[in-house]
Amino acid sequence: MKKLILITFLITITYTANAQISLIPQPVDVKVEHLKKSFTINANTQIYIQNDSLINSANFLNDYLQKYFNLKLNVTTVAPSKNFIKLMLNAKVSKFDNAYVLSTQENNVSIVGTSAPGIFYGVQTLIQLLPTSTTAPLLVPAVHIIDYPRFDYRGMHLDVSRHFFEVTFIKKYIDYLALHKMNYFHWHLTDDHGWRIEIKKYPKLTAIGAWRNGSIIGLWPGKGNENIKYQVLTNDVKITPENAVIKTDGIRHGGYYTQEEIKDVIKYAAERYITIIPEIEMPAHSMAALAAYPEFGTDPNKKYQVAETWGMMNKYNNVFQASEKTFSFLEDVLTEVMDLFPSKYVHIGGDEASKVWWKQSAETQKIMKEKGIKDEVALQSYFIHRIEKFVNSKGKTIIGWDEILDGGLAPNAVVMSWRGEKGGIAAAKVKQKVVMSPEEKLYLNHKQFMKEDSLAANKFLPLETVYNYEPVPAELNAEQAKYIWGAQGNLWSEYIANPAKVEYMLFPRMDALSEIQWSQKEQKNYADFLNRLKNQFKRYDLMGITYSQRYLSPAAN
Repeated sequence: MKKLILITFLITITYTANAQISLIPQPVDVKVEHLKKSFTINANTQIYIQNDSLINSANFLNDYLQKYFNLKLNVTTVAPSKNFIKLMLNAKVSKFDNAYVLSTQENNVSIVGTSAPGIFYGVQTLIQLLPTSTTAPLLVPAVHIIDYPRFDYRGMHLDVSRHFFEVTFIKKYIDYLALHKMNYFHWHLTDDHGWRIEIKKYPKLTAIGAWRNGSIIGLWPGKGNENIKYQVLTNDVKITPENAVIKTDGIRHGGYYTQEEIKDVIKYAAERYITIIPEIEMPAHSMAALAAYPEFGTDPNKKYQVAETWGMMNKYNNVFQASEKTFSFLEDVLTEVMDLFPSKYVHIGGDEASKVWWKQSAETQKIMKEKGIKDEVALQSYFIHRIEKFVNSKGKTIIGWDEILDGGLAPNAVVMSWRGEKGGIAAAKVKQKVVMSPEEKLYLNHKQFMKEDSLAANKFLPLETVYNYEPVPAELNAEQAKYIWGAQGNLWSEYIANPAKVEYMLFPRMDALSEIQWSQKEQKNYADFLNRLKNQFKRYDLMGITYSQRYLSPAAN
């Protein structure tokens, strides 16, 4: 009888301790050491780092403690005897890259990682073990956690072209990625609606291209534009009535990042082991650039304007001319971009290029004839291949949306598959890297409820759909599956004009995304995820993050 009581007691303790462990993304293995005492962080606790190479992780933890608990700890390279948080490198603790082991003792917490990023990920787990109330004692439960990422590429995108966001918020966004153990930030810097990066050789890109004179009101085509009809035909674009004028709010919108600001953001991200991949759109989505430099378009005499309406803009001329002077311009731009960003990768877009404008251009047809290019699809392929060759000459690799497959995939390119999985499957089968980012599964600008709290893109992407997405298609064999580099969520900002709205659209779907990217496939369990999410919402309350209160109601799920 006494034995039965003891077993029941231990099960109760284990259950209670486990109930406190709500980690997102779910680690590989979590053991609650129910017979050990928790560790208490107090003013005398020190952060012990093996050497200065681990200072980023120590600083991140300290900043979190100071911001939310008004507690700043001493960081030391001299090992204390008690009351410390230890950060240490040891490649032997795991055979996996960027792995960590977190273990709690009564007088210390140790995070041992196979790499500096691994230790940083362990710190993110430690932060999630802390209370979500500022009045509670800073107890770290007794646990032993073994963890490592499933995918090498764990990305999140932000479009700053449709709506511009200040550097302070970009840094906050990067911190959100760090909390979710993501390691790539795809910064969508140029599009039809605004050019957001300073290019010193071409100052009009920001003087003119960074500003538009208005934005449509409401969902596309916008309030007052419902009777305007567009037809994108094979050889022409028809707008009815021909003299239609788009109605907008008439509010000037824009902004851009100086190169010094970008350097600052890159440094900030690097301290969080996040690589920033810049995107410079081409050959289409280029109206902002052409508003500044019309000589690089297919109709140089046209008065291009920075776009004021959303959509892929196939109804307006937004493609670069495939001329030598255009390539010279783009090479100059990319040189400045590549000199700024340490990333091995540069995203060059490549999507939604309407062939109409090339068909209508006598100059384009002349270029195609001279170069023996058979049609406009082949011209797009020529354009991408040529840019890739230049980027490769600088020791970098291009990433493009899956349209870069059209006409023949550039030999070294990474494919970001957004039109479903077809493009990603095709690329993986020819042994080229793929990032899965299908619109219907991972576009977080889509509304998260059928009746949304605020304006959002008119497609439905509930939390459960995000969570249940599997990035490795069943059609791929084991060898081909190795080329699925990872997955990425995208956040396009047509209907997202301020930081609070960004947060509202991100959370908690970014939590679901993080488990796709980090957690092992066999561990995923939506019901368990929802249970862990309850504590995550408390942490978001602590951090002042906006999310829909509807998730707090069982009816929301």
